[in-house]
Amino acid sequence: MLTDHAMTELRGLVQRAHALGTVGELLGWDEQVNLPPGAAEQRAAQHAVLAEAHHAAASAPRIGELLRELEQRKDRLSSDQGAIVADARRDYDRTTRLPAEFVREKAAQGSRGYHAWARAKAADDFGNYAPVLEKNIELARREAAYLGFGHAPYDYLLDRHDPGLNAAAVDRLFGELKRDLVPLVRRITGSPAAGRARAAAARLRGFPSEAQRTFLREVTARLGFDYSRGRIDVSLHPFCSGTGSDVRMTTRYQEDQPLDALFSSIHETGHGLYEQGLPAADLGTALGLHAGMAMHESQSRLWENQVARSRGFWRFFEPRWRELFGAQMHGVSSEELYFAINAVEPTLIRVDADEVTYNLHIVLRFELEKKLFAGELAVRALPAAWRAASRALIGLEPSNDREGVLQDVHWSDGAFGYFPSYCLGNMIAAQLWSHVRLQRPAWEEDFARGDFAWLLGWLRENIHAQGRRHSALELVRRVTGEELSPRHLVRYLDERYGQLYEV
Repeated sequence: MLTDHAMTELRGLVQRAHALGTVGELLGWDEQVNLPPGAAEQRAAQHAVLAEAHHAAASAPRIGELLRELEQRKDRLSSDQGAIVADARRDYDRTTRLPAEFVREKAAQGSRGYHAWARAKAADDFGNYAPVLEKNIELARREAAYLGFGHAPYDYLLDRHDPGLNAAAVDRLFGELKRDLVPLVRRITGSPAAGRARAAAARLRGFPSEAQRTFLREVTARLGFDYSRGRIDVSLHPFCSGTGSDVRMTTRYQEDQPLDALFSSIHETGHGLYEQGLPAADLGTALGLHAGMAMHESQSRLWENQVARSRGFWRFFEPRWRELFGAQMHGVSSEELYFAINAVEPTLIRVDADEVTYNLHIVLRFELEKKLFAGELAVRALPAAWRAASRALIGLEPSNDREGVLQDVHWSDGAFGYFPSYCLGNMIAAQLWSHVRLQRPAWEEDFARGDFAWLLGWLRENIHAQGRRHSALELVRRVTGEELSPRHLVRYLDERYGQLYEV
């Protein structure tokens, strides 16, 4: 193992660059939580300056010199050191190919794009947002070209979020999933029990926001989120940012949809637990970074769905729920509550979708993104294309763009290629869950006692502590002993919902 100053200096430089990146995340969090409306343009300028500083630190010539020196002596590197060097090389090569002025322009555009999207969504005005989206696509294409992906920009965008991933691989996995999922959705939504579930969900009305806040804070803390190293606030679109000892989550409250804030908060908690579980001393290096957004989404979806929609979870938390919401729950039985929690009903809004139909929303976005970057779909034609795809895949057509093409924040700052991570995350979560249940047969009884620490400990050891030593797909193979497959997700959905809906 190499122990000389070169490795120490490299670690210091990449960790410094990473620290600057986390300041940018904090600016982004504040922008969506606290920023005064009149400060949007000033914040765009701040993002631009910071992005330029981060780019300069990450592309410092000294990093390149150290990488060349260490690569010449790679036979003396430990496996962990080799992972650090390989990851730093990938980041350095990509960073140095991007002009500083482009980085500055893209950061400012991302900030302006967020505010343009928020205005457009509020006004249901896609026309004024379209030029912003066109600019974002142009920037994404330019970035891909700088990095040698001019012939396949969408492959680059997928790879940026999940190293090693490309459109062909996603096509194959999504194709297999659609083949088995669509018939399952039809059986469940056609079941007489589906009506009972919808009726139960409709009875959950008038839940005070402050009591919701109390409940979800207790739940997320019980799951393991460390509030001495994180916080939760309110934003237009729930998200999680930050890392290590400063993790920021957001949610939103609706008194007539109390499960929305709860499950979105548990979802973001999964992200937060992953970030809090990464090795603190190695933050910024391959040993202390997450393994890609599909793995990140697997952590959030596992806690949100496999855990928080289980009977064991609610056997533990239902008494406290009824204590806080006694009047609202009057006459609602435990079985009706469980049906409401696991109600399956196609919806136009992705973040409101149940876990059975959710993946169809992701397939919709993936297929539209592919067409956008293949030049087969113009931005101005997106609303009509969205409506047609929604009708074909989900069985519903939006009556306005607010519940169609304007519903998600992701494209506003150029996060193209991110959406597939959600569905891949569902596949990974189900495959991890299938594996971990074999090791813990009494998992539901553990949940009923409020014991979630064993699951968090398993994830800490097998996922979080691994950092970015491996890609998400390779880490899945190492942990579960098989390649990623959608069959675990379909089987899990069939087991839980097939039994509940008697299909």
